Amino acid sequence: MRYDSQTHRMSDIRLAYIGGGSRGWAWSFMTDLAMEPSMSGEVALYDIDRGAAQANEIIGNQIGRGPAARGRWRYRVADTLEQALAGADFVVISILPGTFDEMEVDVHLPQRLNIWQSVGDTAGPGGIVRALRTLPMYVPIAQAIREHCPGAWVINYTNPMSLCVQVLYHVFPEIKAFGCCHEVFNTQMVLAEAAGERLGIPAPARRDIHVNVLGINHFTWFDRASYEGLDLFPVYREFVDRHYERGFDEPDRNWANACFACNHRVKFDLFRRFGLIAAAGDRHLAEFMPGDEYLNDPETVERWGFALTPVSWRRQDLAERLEKSRAMAAGERAVDMTPTGEEGTLLMKALCGLDRVVSNVNLPNAGQIPNLPLGAVVETNAVFARDSVRPVLAGALPEEVRRLILPHVENHALTLRAALECDRELVVRALLNDPNTAAKCAHEGELRRLADDMIAGTARYLPEGWRR
Repeated sequence: MRYDSQTHRMSDIRLAYIGGGSRGWAWSFMTDLAMEPSMSGEVALYDIDRGAAQANEIIGNQIGRGPAARGRWRYRVADTLEQALAGADFVVISILPGTFDEMEVDVHLPQRLNIWQSVGDTAGPGGIVRALRTLPMYVPIAQAIREHCPGAWVINYTNPMSLCVQVLYHVFPEIKAFGCCHEVFNTQMVLAEAAGERLGIPAPARRDIHVNVLGINHFTWFDRASYEGLDLFPVYREFVDRHYERGFDEPDRNWANACFACNHRVKFDLFRRFGLIAAAGDRHLAEFMPGDEYLNDPETVERWGFALTPVSWRRQDLAERLEKSRAMAAGERAVDMTPTGEEGTLLMKALCGLDRVVSNVNLPNAGQIPNLPLGAVVETNAVFARDSVRPVLAGALPEEVRRLILPHVENHALTLRAALECDRELVVRALLNDPNTAAKCAHEGELRRLADDMIAGTARYLPEGWRR
């Protein structure tokens, strides 16, 4: 990287994008990079699907040459992981572990035991089995970072977020890695709407809603929230009382599909029960709770105002995105240059020394949440400055909320070992310990058969040790 003191810009940044053939999120990331005037450089796109990376090379360079681009970035395809990482200042990891065939097993096979999952990528049987194939993929990535760019900042977007960050530190303890997730942002937007209703003004900007973040990814909580000195907890309590029965539909929110719908009734209910603001989408929050509460059956899901996301919808959506990729690469369709509101680019800017940012991130617990195990990956705020990420002391969780979170932290430790040691017994223990699963099926024999069938359903993406 090179800093120009006359223009206050950072140039010649080298960024490695692992999963750079993404059809969707990559375009958003490219747009955000292009809209930031203070940084420029080169992005090496690496993907096991080289054709997808080549399409994004064309799309990214089109964005960079466009009239709306303020930062100048060049995109190139890297043929190997090592080639992409060589000399990188930043590494972005956003991969899909396996295919929709494996995701179909993750999400839908547990339904035979009446275990319903609204997402299936973080907690529950789906999150556990997805981790079994994801974490071994992260081992060579961490090893290659250690060899080719040990000083790079590594930004993870892949789920299961907590475990992906955990395995990076397990393999390379000195790595400078953190995980980013936008679920907290959506809850800040709800608080902004509540503040606007209370004050009789348009909803404030999300970044003006100041919150203390504590928990684990997708099961994150606020125990403090304010806007310009106004304590938002009493405001939110009134807001919940007004909207509890029917839920709250955010204005101007253009959901991709009804499968992603959420009118916040789950988080409203959790607030009434535990006194903290649950800071993730209802689809995620429901999966961390006992399965007979919000995910008892599809009718229960509908009553609570969120949705199950079937893999059939994801297959249809991929077909549409493949056509979109083809059209953009061929110049038949323009890229939407609207900023996404994601913070990856802002965090990179701060790490370059061009700004100072406070944002929520996933990092190993060094005491920022003192009543969760040290070393477990937790989500709190952190201060981003030049070559520095300092987690904020978030404080202790209330005991009732800590008891909700602890089984999932325990399962992260079990699943990490299971994935790296190819240990089927640890998978069964994790299933027995999962609140969603245990509330619907406590019979060890049935869960053991489920584990066997789910492992068989994802076997082609598992290490050889599972076949022994």
